[in-house]
Amino acid sequence: MSSTPKKQSLLDMATQKIVESQLWRSIFRHGYPDTPLNQSLVMMGNVFLHLHPVKVSRQAMKITYTWCMGGISFFLFLLLTITGVFLMFYYVPHPDVAYQNINQLNSVVAFGNLVRNMHRWSAHLMVVSVTLHMIRVFYHGAYKPPREFNWVVGVLLFFVTLFLSFTGYLLPWDQIAIWAITVGTTLAPYTPLLGDTVYKVLLGGSAVGQETLIRFYVGHVILLPLAGALLMAVHFWRIRKDGGAAGPPPAPSRSIKAGAEKERIPTGVR
Repeated sequence: MSSTPKKQSLLDMATQKIVESQLWRSIFRHGYPDTPLNQSLVMMGNVFLHLHPVKVSRQAMKITYTWCMGGISFFLFLLLTITGVFLMFYYVPHPDVAYQNINQLNSVVAFGNLVRNMHRWSAHLMVVSVTLHMIRVFYHGAYKPPREFNWVVGVLLFFVTLFLSFTGYLLPWDQIAIWAITVGTTLAPYTPLLGDTVYKVLLGGSAVGQETLIRFYVGHVILLPLAGALLMAVHFWRIRKDGGAAGPPPAPSRSIKAGAEKERIPTGVR
C-alpha cells in the first residue's frame, strides 16, 4: 500500500515559508523552537529569554505555592517607572512650585489625577508585595544554600523599595509630607557610626528645605531606580542559575524509604 503524503494546511505552509525566509534566519539563528535542542538554543541566545531557566519544576510554578509575588512586584516596578516618567513632565522640585504642580496634575492635566493615583497606589502595593514575597521565601526555606546569595540581594531590594517609598513621600511638598519627613529624618542621627553623616546627606542642611527636596528627588527618580533595576537583574540571573523558582521541599528520607518498602511488599503477604 502506498502512503499518500499528508496535505499541509495553509497556516502550516505560511509558517514554513516564514521560518525558512532570510528575515527569520537573520533574527533567530537556531531554527524554529520545535525541538528541545532548538528551544534551549533560542533561550540561551536571547537576552530576554536568557533570564529564565531552560527547565522549571512544575511544583515550583504553582500559584498556590508562590502566589506570583515576585512577578507582581516586578510588574508594579514597571508601572511605577512608566507613570513616574509621565509625572516628571509636570513636576518641578522647587518648594515654591512643587505643591502647585501637584494641584495642577489633579485638576488641569489630562489624566493627571489618574496617573498620579496609579503611581501612589502602585508604590503602596509594591511595598506590600515585596514584603509578602520575602515572607513566602523565608517560610518555604528558599533562602538556604545554594540560594543564600540571592536572599541577600532580595533583602537589598526590600530596602531599596522602602527608600523609594520614603523619598517619594516628600515630593508633594504639603504639610503632611514635610512633617513626616522631618520626623523620619530625626532617626538618622541614631544610625551606628555614621549617624551625623547620614543626617547631613539626607537633609543637606539643618532642616527640611530646598536641599532636602532636591536630594530626595534625585534619589527617587535616578539613584534608587537604577539600583533597583541592577539588583533585579542580578536577582533574576541568580534565580536562573539556581534552577528557577524554589519548589516545595522534598519529602523526608524516611517517608521515601517507607513508600519504597510498601511497593516491594507483595499483596498476599499483607
